Amino acid sequence: MEPDAALAAEARAALVREIDVTGVWRGDSGWRAAFEAVPRHVFVPYYYVNAGGGYERLWCEDPDATRRRRWLRGAYADAPLATRVRDGDLVSSSSQPSLMAKMLDELAVRPGDRVLEIGAGTGYNAALLAHRLGDDHVTTVDLDPEITESARRHLAAAGYRPAVVTGDGAAGCPEHAPYDRIIATCTLTSVPRAWLAQCRPGARILAPLATGLITLTVRDAEYAEGRFLHTPAYFVPLRGGSGRAPHEQHIGGLPRRALQNELFRFLLELTADSLDPHEALALWQREGRPVRERFGITVSGPYAWAWLDDPEGPYAWPL
Repeated sequence: MEPDAALAAEARAALVREIDVTGVWRGDSGWRAAFEAVPRHVFVPYYYVNAGGGYERLWCEDPDATRRRRWLRGAYADAPLATRVRDGDLVSSSSQPSLMAKMLDELAVRPGDRVLEIGAGTGYNAALLAHRLGDDHVTTVDLDPEITESARRHLAAAGYRPAVVTGDGAAGCPEHAPYDRIIATCTLTSVPRAWLAQCRPGARILAPLATGLITLTVRDAEYAEGRFLHTPAYFVPLRGGSGRAPHEQHIGGLPRRALQNELFRFLLELTADSLDPHEALALWQREGRPVRERFGITVSGPYAWAWLDDPEGPYAWPL
């Protein structure tokens, strides 16, 4: 059942205008053109919305015309969409388009760059990359063969054919290396060393870590360093060889006001393996409630650590 083409075009144009208002493209018309051209609804033939403590499925072939229009308009909302739910848990989603635009802009691609995407999702982000750079310059990898198969199908339906690989994203994809850019659409707990080895010197890695976005510049196969952006980011965790379960912390006795502060929660997550939550609170208060941009990450050989203000300073925590 074909969606209403006029409604789809109208909704897509509205989404582009909504993202445009944020100023994210800053005069770079390349990504704006990609969002104008790539039909998001093709990549989300169905998705789930919260309904009474569970999930309600909206899909493109619903016999009810009103629900089909609701599905189509929702596909172009500036919101994340739950696309795979397993045993009541979200396992895959299509990210919020304005956040995708921000991440793609921060990736700072150049003509001819080769990009590796970790986490294929629906294939929509890979389509945006392929529209900008060309199919031959984009590889997307995911551990789940069901996800890669559906992403490949969606991409083909939209007219894009980047490399879609089933495998452990933590291991990268050496057969298509070297890369000039790596972008992850799943949350890391550390930086996989295999990525550095598959990058050209000067390459850029952009990935969610803790509840932020880290941007790393790769010097060589042994060293990378960079800072967090100010943007908050919440993604499904990386699954695979170096993926770990989300941190669980004992936070009893911490002030509710601190726990409700998004920046303090970021510090808690970033230092969860090495700093007691009460020590994290004392640090946060002592340092004037530091923003994300004051934090960074260094990877050097077998070691990786997060730091505040200075990679060689007094505040550093192993990852």
